[in-house]
Order: sequence, then C-alpha cells, then structure tokens
Amino acid sequence: MVKALNQLRSGEQGRVNKIIGTGVIQRRLLDMGITPGTAIQVQKFAPLGDPMEIKAKGFNLSLRKAEAESIQVDVAL
Repeated sequence: MVKALNQLRSGEQGRVNKIIGTGVIQRRLLDMGITPGTAIQVQKFAPLGDPMEIKAKGFNLSLRKAEAESIQVDVAL
C-alpha cells in the first residue's frame, strides 16, 4: 500500500517509492539520502505534531509534515 510519509504513525516503516516534490524540497530530501528504495521508519512526532522524526540509512532526521507529504512510501504490512 502506498501512502504519503506524513500519513504514517510512530513505529511504522516502509520503503521510499517516489519523491513528488520539486525544486528546493526535492533537492533537500535527496541530499539527506532519502532516495527511491530507501527504508524509512517513523520514530516520533513533536508534541504539536510538526516536525516528525524519521530514521533512514541509520540516521535520525527531522522533517516538516509539508516535506514528508511529498514522499510516497510503500508501507510494510
């Protein structure tokens, strides 16, 4: 099942299918190592829900929900 990364809950994981964003957002995500095929796990959310912390390639990264919305993930069932 394909979902946007911002729709996942804490503890859920999947694999990046596609990055929809363009321009600066897409470049920033690619520079952080979030590329198609990368395994991602949602670690936690800030108290007000934004930003979210994910784990990708052994690194913990913080993303705004608007950035996470542009990442399509194949959810592991």
